[in-house]
Amino acid sequence: MTKPSAPRRHLPTSPFKAPVAAPVKHFALGDRVSHDQYGLGRIIGVEDGIAALVDFGSRQARIASPYTGMDKL
Repeated sequence: MTKPSAPRRHLPTSPFKAPVAAPVKHFALGDRVSHDQYGLGRIIGVEDGIAALVDFGSRQARIASPYTGMDKL
């Protein structure tokens, strides 16, 4: 077996496009959100870039950054 190769670096002089980085998600108090696992909810607390506390009605959950599966409505 061989080791997985390291990710390739993009050179600024390369004629090929650099890989696109996903935009960072930002949430504010009161934002309505949808989560893949928990459903619809509202942001009730924000820890600057670390996590968001979301009220989903039947439960509250702390969703850590990068907020996988959560989108602003």
